[in-house]
Amino acid sequence: MSHGNRISHLKRSLCTARMPKKWVSVLLLLQLSCHFSPGSCGKVLVWPTEYSHWINMKTILDALVQRGHEVTVLTSSASILVDPNKPTAIQFEIFPTSLTKDDFEDLFMQVISKWTNMPKDTFWAYFSLMQDLSLKYTDVIHTLCKDVVLNKKLMTKLQESRFDVVLSDAMGPCGELLAELLKIPFVYSLRFSPGYNIEKYSGRIPFPPSYVPVILSELSDQMTFMERVKNMMYVLYFDFWFQTFSKKWDQLYSEALGRPTTLVELMQKAEIWFIRTYWDFEFPRPLLPHFVFVGGLHCKPANPLPEEMEEFAQSSGENGIVVFSLGSMVTNMTEERANVIAAALAQVPQKVIWRYDGKKPDTIGPNTRLYKWIPQNDLLGHPNTKAFITHGGTNGIYEAIYHGIPMVGLPVFADQPDNIAHMKTKGAAVRLDLNTMSTGDLLNALKTVINEPSYKENAMKLSRIHHDQPVKPLDRAVFWIEFVMRHKGAKHLRPAAHDLSWFQYHSLDVIGFLLACVATATFVITKCVLFCCRKLFKTGKKNKRE
Repeated sequence: MSHGNRISHLKRSLCTARMPKKWVSVLLLLQLSCHFSPGSCGKVLVWPTEYSHWINMKTILDALVQRGHEVTVLTSSASILVDPNKPTAIQFEIFPTSLTKDDFEDLFMQVISKWTNMPKDTFWAYFSLMQDLSLKYTDVIHTLCKDVVLNKKLMTKLQESRFDVVLSDAMGPCGELLAELLKIPFVYSLRFSPGYNIEKYSGRIPFPPSYVPVILSELSDQMTFMERVKNMMYVLYFDFWFQTFSKKWDQLYSEALGRPTTLVELMQKAEIWFIRTYWDFEFPRPLLPHFVFVGGLHCKPANPLPEEMEEFAQSSGENGIVVFSLGSMVTNMTEERANVIAAALAQVPQKVIWRYDGKKPDTIGPNTRLYKWIPQNDLLGHPNTKAFITHGGTNGIYEAIYHGIPMVGLPVFADQPDNIAHMKTKGAAVRLDLNTMSTGDLLNALKTVINEPSYKENAMKLSRIHHDQPVKPLDRAVFWIEFVMRHKGAKHLRPAAHDLSWFQYHSLDVIGFLLACVATATFVITKCVLFCCRKLFKTGKKNKRE
């Protein structure tokens, strides 16, 4: 599509969407800038995932739009992230599905509820339930994928749109199938996959279990012998889990493409993998050149607080404030738990700003204010903030790292326990169990991270590491997407490991050949020695007779 046609198409789209005039003007200016610098702007198709994953991805999309790219998010009519009434420069292509918004909400609430109460005392009980929840999530994504790729009218429209690249979340498969059908390159955004299996099998990243802890294991890179045994058990379990997970996708992908294929085969064609962490969070481990760390790309300097909240923060004096949030997904806290927490917060000298949407606890103190929503980043960046009580979501942890705030972790589900384990190992957090902690436990944890200087020092150390990068994480992400569009991929970064079978990758054929050579040489030498020995024996016997 020519630049002139693109601008005309954009005008029609904007008029159809009834977008506010200020957005029309901005987008037309951006498109004109592309018109005068040919080849600099492209068309991005996005296959997103809900909740916190969307927050990270939308940050990248907003940056791409600001640079003049056309961004189209392919999402279902049941999606939670779509708000038609909210003006945005991002375009949404909404496709029909048999699912409803309630299905999504019920799924995520079920995941939170069951995961929170998982039996952690036994390995198999914990991971069996986690596998069951993961498969339920997979069924939903699988349905959405079928609703897209089997919708001939929609696929024809996508073909005619001539996109340059697909940006997809690897935890919601289908983006790689869309890229294959549209014959365009694709880029992944990923926090982690269970057991690192997607990264290991599709990305060919090496994961030595001797010092690389499996995600969700809550282990560090400094493992004892028994912890290494535990880590190896996790590796074997997740390898088995991944084989079960991928079979259903293999069938759909083969059907859609009309040829036998697998999920791994398509996933390994990713040009770039954005990993939403960085070395301020990660333990050192091997990487490949097409894996790019972009942790904290959504972080930014703090803006001024609302007037009433600023007055409350300033009234804390030298004691400062504590920020408390369990994220947007945890809404089912019991009154008993809320009262345990409120009683602890009432005893600290700091003022407390608590994101809480429920019945006001009976034990709440005069130093605590409740809000249904808080400007979390702005609060963490406030000079009076002393500590952050968090559920351990990656986005919140990175905002705390960005601003150098020590944490008290109350992990609930998914990667949150592992995230807090990382921060605890790095000396920037104390961990508690939300369901079993007492008022005294929370009070002591808060006193520890606020009064012991090492926690603030370690948090500031992580902050300095995060800020001391040659390129900001968001700029790095935008650069590589534009790079893939400019060069129609990034094949020069693709390791040859993708072209090897599993036994070639592990050099089993070479090891077998060398063992065969050694065995053959040993056999020949043994035969020669035995032959010589028999000759000498016969000669000696003959001489003795003579």
